[in-house]
Amino acid sequence: MASDRIAHDQYVRPVRRILIGALALALLALFLIWRIDNPRVESFRAALVDRIVPNMEWAMAPVTRAYGLVENLRAYARIHEQNQELRRELQQMRAWREAALQLEQKNAKLLDLNNVRLDPRLTHVTGVVLADSGSPFRQSVLLNVGARDGIRDGWATMDGLGLVGRISGVGNTSSRVVLLTDSASRIPVTIQPSGQRALLSGDNSAAPVLEFLEKPELVRPGDRIVSSGDGGMFPSGLLVGQVAQGTDRRLRARLAADYERLEFLRVLRSPGIERIEDPGTLVAPPLLGTLPFPFPDANNSAAGSGDIADG
Repeated sequence: MASDRIAHDQYVRPVRRILIGALALALLALFLIWRIDNPRVESFRAALVDRIVPNMEWAMAPVTRAYGLVENLRAYARIHEQNQELRRELQQMRAWREAALQLEQKNAKLLDLNNVRLDPRLTHVTGVVLADSGSPFRQSVLLNVGARDGIRDGWATMDGLGLVGRISGVGNTSSRVVLLTDSASRIPVTIQPSGQRALLSGDNSAAPVLEFLEKPELVRPGDRIVSSGDGGMFPSGLLVGQVAQGTDRRLRARLAADYERLEFLRVLRSPGIERIEDPGTLVAPPLLGTLPFPFPDANNSAAGSGDIADG
């Protein structure tokens, strides 16, 4: 058995050396052929390539497939990166779209405010609604304009569609607006085209009640309601809404103002309203001034009574 191994080694070693030498000579010859710059050698190289390369497609197929697989993986990685980038851009576009929609809505409301036709003698101040303090028992909102902007109690407020309410409470930088739907709201109105006068009374519902109509039979649902200007509190002709009949068979007002989206309000300056600092001064001085004579003091009254008794 040992002798067979020795004989096998003696046979294999020379063959291996011959093959290695032949491979080295072939590689050296191939190197020389590819390095020699000669027209004949160039034509031989071209003929050799045309002869060998087409027949080696089966051997190059795995390499080609492996190269294609690597390229596909690189392309997939690039597509994944592009997809992530597109996702980030889409998220940003959604945020920009939402911001653009909000700006568009605000711009539309401001345009509505500018398109409201008012008496050219009336001036106004536009304020932003800061908070909605509405509740089942109170309907009001806060504005970011106050005494520093010249706001006074009682001034009318409108949105881009119609009358909203009146100023009730003024701070230095803010003011409160009592809405027409508040139970404390009472404004005189005129119903067109009949010209009927009425009082619009809030009851904390979306449709205030029309009260004290002189001739209700002349009023029809759909008639236009505007402020009458009675009392000099509100300017006349401000759009309030339309007449509607409630489920309780009472005539109510379908308000023109959009109470669901109160963002900007126009405060109308009413220069004809007298500002009252102390309501008591309207009552006390006239009563005291109309007395025929001053009240006598106790001493004078006692002396006077003595004189009469003596006399």
